[in-house]
Amino acid sequence: MALIVQKFGGTSVATPDKIRTAAEKAIRAQQAGNQVVVVVSAMGKNTDDLVNLAGQVNPQPPAREMDMLLATGEQVSVALMAMAIDALGHQAVSLTGAQIGIRTDSSHTKARIISISTERLQSLLDAGNIVIAAGFQGIDEQLDITTLGRGGSDTTAVALAAVLGASSCEIYTDVDGVFTTDPRQFEEARRIDQISYDEMLELASLGAGVMHNRSIEFAKKYSVPIHVRNSENENPGTLITLEGSQEAVAVRGAALSTHDARITLVGVPDIPGTSLEIFSRIADRQITVDMIVQNVGEEGKSDLSFTVPRAELDVALSAIDEASQALQAATVLHDDGVAKVSVVGLGMIQQTGIATQMFRALATANVNIQMITTSEIKISTLVSQEQAKLALTAVHQAFQLGQPPAPLDTERALLVQPPRAQSEVADIVERLHKVGMEELVIDDITLDESQARITIQGIPDTPGIAAAIFEEVATSGVLVDMIIQSFDGAEGLASVSFTIPQSQYDQGLKVAELICERSNCQGMSNSPQVAKLSVSGTGLRSHTGVAIRTFRALADNGINVEMISTSEVRVNVVVHGEYGTQALLQLQEAFQDVLR
Repeated sequence: MALIVQKFGGTSVATPDKIRTAAEKAIRAQQAGNQVVVVVSAMGKNTDDLVNLAGQVNPQPPAREMDMLLATGEQVSVALMAMAIDALGHQAVSLTGAQIGIRTDSSHTKARIISISTERLQSLLDAGNIVIAAGFQGIDEQLDITTLGRGGSDTTAVALAAVLGASSCEIYTDVDGVFTTDPRQFEEARRIDQISYDEMLELASLGAGVMHNRSIEFAKKYSVPIHVRNSENENPGTLITLEGSQEAVAVRGAALSTHDARITLVGVPDIPGTSLEIFSRIADRQITVDMIVQNVGEEGKSDLSFTVPRAELDVALSAIDEASQALQAATVLHDDGVAKVSVVGLGMIQQTGIATQMFRALATANVNIQMITTSEIKISTLVSQEQAKLALTAVHQAFQLGQPPAPLDTERALLVQPPRAQSEVADIVERLHKVGMEELVIDDITLDESQARITIQGIPDTPGIAAAIFEEVATSGVLVDMIIQSFDGAEGLASVSFTIPQSQYDQGLKVAELICERSNCQGMSNSPQVAKLSVSGTGLRSHTGVAIRTFRALADNGINVEMISTSEVRVNVVVHGEYGTQALLQLQEAFQDVLR
């Protein structure tokens, strides 16, 4: 018998009528021949109300007691859902996270799942019950209640689907699925029929609020198909699976993040260990760093820019002040009036010219780009917050993301990722007794020694400059891989670096010289042979130490990092070509405990 996990968010269980509607969906799934586990969040804004209540009693409540308080929201929901199913004439049993056997670490308010016991759940399911599971919560080794933090109910649902071998995890929310961009901000947004885990991870981190990235990490790690649907209708929703849609499109979606701040260190020493010195101090304060751009140094100095959550800017600046003193950096700049606009798509790997098309769209809209970073399936640009909506509109229209695709056969799509055999489920459960469910997994560490690097320094930072550069490069037939535009700190100037095949180095150099002459740049820096190293895996967002471990492994062996770009699933660094093999060996050793 197939098993389905259904998750209903707070808006989907906000009233008694909505709870009854959710109960009816669960009953229909059971009547279709499935065993059903229902995961529910707290009703409506109940969690927010509890947080406000705590603040009235204690402005800084202990984290342990906050977990005790917040967990009661889901306890109300599961009991009411079970009552609703009973009233409709069917069997249901409600369980808290502790009763299920969701074991976590002791990081209150942001705990990680270590393991989940399945015996009681399976016994209740086999007895014909619909099991109602409290999302967002678990229990630690001291039997204290813990909560999982933002997106915790999604995480609970996907984790249960993983250990139970569910054929699908249905996430019910207040929208019709995953959209090409936020439909509440952009009316031209279109629902996506099917999207890959990696694409969804990137979009989730960039502000697509339908799913939290932590739950997608779970799904990818344990091959759980996710079906995002609207709880108030029977529309087809969006499938999140191993493979993306069969549509022949390069860009799957666009995202806007308006909660970022930029920090730039100007004139840091261009020597091994600089990145480690900076980001280890940030990590010590448990600050999430997102967009990292380090460009090639000049005269022994380099500039490094990155983004952090705006709410954590002051704490981050205190860490950077320490680092800048240790490194004797010339200047520390920051800006909390920035926004990040990105496009994401697996099709970028096969189709060239996506970056140029994006840059031209922004230039046409007269949007100035402050920073650029690229990965295999994502291009991110930093713009001023005043131009954020304009920028999102420009790229959404440029890639025709509002155009309806060919219909996708949902039944066929689910078969892309067939249900797992019981032996496979047993192997997963056994492994989870040895390592935590949310442990970092590195899938691959690769070395690409086929590329060269070109850097244009001190180029006027005006709208359209990136488009002009890469249109010229594309016209010459030169293929571009990694692109970085950094914020120089100098008034009105920027530096742009990009990697190209070594076989096209001479041709690329001529084009760059022509661009430099036309734009009156301050200079150029080039290398006919560089080594690009990539660390890819699952959990890079929730385990913030991946970049730190990369920088430490290279710094400890005297290898200088020339360029950096990061994404949800990959950290890319460029080093001098002669150090490629040595750097690969050092990274393999540094990640051997989590390398699959």
